[in-house]
Amino acid sequence: MERDDVEHLDRLARRVDAPGPIAVLDPLARNLLAGDQAAGLGAAAGKWAVTAQQIMLYGGPFGPHVPNSVSVETIAASGHSDLVWRHPGFHGVPVVPGNTYTWWTPGLVAAGAAMVNAQVAWYNAAKSFISSSTASRPGTPLVSAAPPGAAYVRPYVAFTATGLWDLGASIFAPGDISDALLGGERPVGDGCPTYSITGYTHAASAGDGRYRDVALELVEVVNSANG
Repeated sequence: MERDDVEHLDRLARRVDAPGPIAVLDPLARNLLAGDQAAGLGAAAGKWAVTAQQIMLYGGPFGPHVPNSVSVETIAASGHSDLVWRHPGFHGVPVVPGNTYTWWTPGLVAAGAAMVNAQVAWYNAAKSFISSSTASRPGTPLVSAAPPGAAYVRPYVAFTATGLWDLGASIFAPGDISDALLGGERPVGDGCPTYSITGYTHAASAGDGRYRDVALELVEVVNSANG
């Protein structure tokens, strides 16, 4: 690894900037949502956030492979009631400023749910809201670049009418995969779990001091609080 990359990892490993866990994002991942969340299966706790009495999720609590249905009971005074996709350990799905991402809920689109175009909310490392992005056309994926300072994103759906719909598949993916999604692809959720670094070493590579050999030992954090 080159020096700039090593210095970045060194700060993370030695917890120079913060004591918390880190995210490891697979650059080849096709869906950063967890597998059951991406498929709309199982208990809703920790996967989706709603405002009480506006939206209820049915079905999933009966088993890990039972599909969820979304019941929109009331519409808020703002004109919409929101269903937010949560990350199990971070404030939102971790993102890199300037990188492009694709968000879509083809399951709800196919079910005919009454909702605003695909939307996301961006947050900085301090968990403060930065801005939101919305797809230009209804029923199509949102392709958007993370704004400067972004550390997390919360994908969501804003329902505009009451009703009951199957939740189905959802995708939050690195890069622009909109054509593939519209062509019928439904990538399985790979997830982006939180890790704690429990072991760390680095040393100069033989023959060239510009490079370093780095070794990290990672343990997945499964009970991290979601702020």
